Amino acid sequence: MNNGGAEAAVAPVGGPQPLEWKFSQVFGERTAGEEIQDVDIISAIEFNRTGDHLATGDRGGRVVLFERTDTQDHVGHRRDLEKMDYPINRHPLFRYKTEFQSHEPEFDYLKSLEIEEKINKIRWCQSAYGALSLLSTNDKTIKFWKVQEKQVKKVCDLNVDSTKAMGNDPIVGSSISTSSKQYMANGGCTSNDFSLLSGGLPSLRLPMVTTLETNLMARCRRIYSHAHDYHINSISNNSDGETFISADDLRINLWNLEISNQSFNIVDVKPANMEDLTEVITSAEFHPIHCNMLAYSSSKGSIRLIDMRQSALCDTHSKLFEEQEAPGSRSFFTDIIASISDIKFAKDGRHILSRDYLTLKLWDINMDSGPVATFQVHEYLRPKLCDLYENDSIFDKFECCLSGDGLRVATGSYSNLFRVFGCSEGSKEATTLEANKNPMRRQGLTASRPSRSLASPSGVVRRGKGADNSAVDANGNTFDFTTKLLHLAWHPTENSIACAASNSLYMYYA
Repeated sequence: MNNGGAEAAVAPVGGPQPLEWKFSQVFGERTAGEEIQDVDIISAIEFNRTGDHLATGDRGGRVVLFERTDTQDHVGHRRDLEKMDYPINRHPLFRYKTEFQSHEPEFDYLKSLEIEEKINKIRWCQSAYGALSLLSTNDKTIKFWKVQEKQVKKVCDLNVDSTKAMGNDPIVGSSISTSSKQYMANGGCTSNDFSLLSGGLPSLRLPMVTTLETNLMARCRRIYSHAHDYHINSISNNSDGETFISADDLRINLWNLEISNQSFNIVDVKPANMEDLTEVITSAEFHPIHCNMLAYSSSKGSIRLIDMRQSALCDTHSKLFEEQEAPGSRSFFTDIIASISDIKFAKDGRHILSRDYLTLKLWDINMDSGPVATFQVHEYLRPKLCDLYENDSIFDKFECCLSGDGLRVATGSYSNLFRVFGCSEGSKEATTLEANKNPMRRQGLTASRPSRSLASPSGVVRRGKGADNSAVDANGNTFDFTTKLLHLAWHPTENSIACAASNSLYMYYA
């Protein structure tokens, strides 16, 4: 997508208007000077298919669920507005629903390896009978959870006076006062005038079972383990509702949700000699519509589209998407910054969004000659690659997401910033937002627009050479490498974004 004259003339003037983002909510807001526990840092975010529920996972192995509340009171009103074809303008609101411990730290005794409990990915499954279903995974084990309401019931106290009981066995649960005549909820009487049965025991009534409250219960239905030698980086549900894939550095396995003790290896990039290994799998996702297609990305910056109908082991791809390297541009860091950290299919399955270290790229699955658009996320970091390599920041894995209508894309950056780009023809939208209660305060920072060139824009200033954990862009804005926004998710039907800044979950709407 070049913003050239011929194409721009056909497109609407300026494309769609840029969105104005507003703060909605924050959960787990950090107070000034508060020390953050490592186990509380959020490591995964995912909306369910309807957008009415949101799940987060953290480094402590917990999964926290939130449910939307602003739609529940306006269901009828919403239907009326939809019939009249009016836009629905309401403030998206979520509330805490429940949480559960998904994974615990483990130890692999055969390999003398500690397996941390950190949640790497969460994926929602199709709900049934009012229960919420989701998959969560750490480095080695995937679990299938069901969360549903359970009624807590209790047996009422027996309506017998223990002081009048003449048997040897005590009557449990009786707390009867004999001072006055009192009546129980089940119709029993606590007065002393019992009609005695033969043997001297008072007559008894059957105890009543009453429902005290309704609690949400999370139950682990299945555990899918012992299928990956390397760390799991992706799980993805199939559109058939029956299967899912899990991917590690070298293999992708296909599972049936109902069968936990068997999986099928469908992609294997492990060479016969590990010294010949040149690239690894970094992310994998099923096509949202076609159950036989999936895509996976690699550390060399390529995306492969495979069709499971071709063979049982999909060693050969049906399409390969990669950008040709510009002559003379190769350096020590070229392969590192080309590594794709995340890929996402657009809702219609026509486009794939990929994130590497410096850019977002949008690909058309019908055009494998190159990306249709490239968005510079933080090009000002290019002169700092040596420092970023020294402090390992260059290996940070940023996620990306698309809006439900496919008109915009978003991804995270440093200093708890995230970027929203318009990707429709003629759009000049490039917004920088900060994860706090005033998201638009960093509007002095202008993100670079779509381009097919990765050349550094003029005016990039390199300052603060001695500081390893900060950088300054062309506008004089300072960025802190220690605060990074890696995880974010776009609501499936509305312009609403949830993002994780350390242990805090921020939500914005436009």
